[in-house]
Amino acid sequence: MSIAIADHVRNIPRSGIRDFFEIVQTMDDVVSLGIGEPDFATPWHIREAAIYALERGRTGYTSNLGLPRLRRSISDYVCRKFGLAYEPLSEVLVSVGVSEAIDLALRALLNPGDEVLYHEPCYVSYAPSITLARGVARAIETSAEDGFRLAASDLEAAITPRSRVLMLNFPTNPTGATMDPADLEEIAAVCIRHDLVVMTDEIYSELIFDGGTHTSIASLPGMKERTVFLHGVSKAFAMTGWRIGFACAPAALIEAMMKIHQYAILCAPIMGQDAAIEALERGDQSVEKMRKEYELRRNFITGSLNDMGLDCHKPKGAFYVFPKVFGLTSKEFSLRLLSEEKVAVVPGTAFGASGEGHVRCSFATGLEQIKVAMERMAGFVMRLRSQAPAG
Repeated sequence: MSIAIADHVRNIPRSGIRDFFEIVQTMDDVVSLGIGEPDFATPWHIREAAIYALERGRTGYTSNLGLPRLRRSISDYVCRKFGLAYEPLSEVLVSVGVSEAIDLALRALLNPGDEVLYHEPCYVSYAPSITLARGVARAIETSAEDGFRLAASDLEAAITPRSRVLMLNFPTNPTGATMDPADLEEIAAVCIRHDLVVMTDEIYSELIFDGGTHTSIASLPGMKERTVFLHGVSKAFAMTGWRIGFACAPAALIEAMMKIHQYAILCAPIMGQDAAIEALERGDQSVEKMRKEYELRRNFITGSLNDMGLDCHKPKGAFYVFPKVFGLTSKEFSLRLLSEEKVAVVPGTAFGASGEGHVRCSFATGLEQIKVAMERMAGFVMRLRSQAPAG
């Protein structure tokens, strides 16, 4: 018997990141700048809170929406950090990472054929998630020359009568791009004018450098009621494996998302929820310590890449750099760097067609490993330049 796979699933490409790292797994002595995962262990006080909860036998189901105590912690945290007031019992949903929250929001919002606009290069799951929700993914290209920011004029030009949702991710994976409040105000005006719902993925918002601050588009006038605010504990709190994300949105949309969540997932793991309470209520000091270390690594890796002749803008957030490469495609550069120098970076095309000509390097890796990677990479770039045809 031949089993026919649904067209919209069969035609989705496999993750460019995961495919590349299948190759990495077969090699020894590789320095990886590829995976966007903090090299820090979850801070001890957060782990201790989870251990204590387990010792008390907290191993059962929770409300589909998440523990009421955690939803109150989320509401307080989002108010304190972003100036946003959400009712914890009706406007907050705890999800299995931000990825599930994105899926829930898209499925709750889209009818078949509705368009979702998003800026590219972007996280690898955005376009496939839109397709799986039976929407139409429409990328808006951004460039290094503009700091990979989304321009309101480009957004306006991409809107059609079928446009329904705008997805934002600032600070951005893979570029580390951020948006100034004035830029966001222009984007917000376009969204209001065209009645777009905004999904804003702010998972890297605590990781801002150079003394900068982060503004959520949901905090701007007229935006909270049309915005799904997405966040979680994975990146800033070094809790990737705990799989706790959350969505804050108007009650009617949270109710729709909850209906999908309760049939597909039921609830996020209670152990992760208990740990997240500790993180959100008492984790600021741990986050700041890690943020300072990331900033040191960012300064080193950006300087090293520019010194070896790879144009690299200095990201203001997240823990990625997105240097330009030369002489080879992004994939060729990454494969040869891996083969010849055993350094793993991600081809820019994993983040959309507009990522061609770039590679993503994560500085979530420890500084000593980054130093080894930069030394090896500099040798590769020098060799590549010497092999280039004259003129």
